[in-house]
Amino acid sequence: MIMKDINDLSGKRERGSTKCTFEIEVKFTQNATWQGQIYWAEKNLKQNFRSVLEMIKLMDGALEEVAEETATVTWK
Repeated sequence: MIMKDINDLSGKRERGSTKCTFEIEVKFTQNATWQGQIYWAEKNLKQNFRSVLEMIKLMDGALEEVAEETATVTWK
């Protein structure tokens, strides 16, 4: 098995480079994770999150949404 160099930043999204700006406010740290609010600047949306995993899923969903908006050909 060949391990990738941790400094290799070539792992980009397949749909192209998409950019989103997030502001994260951590309000609590319980059960070994964060709880707080995430703000998506480009869409002016706020969403509460209950864990770091949920926060990452929200960010990933935003990137997917932006990628679909900028795609020239879609399945829809």
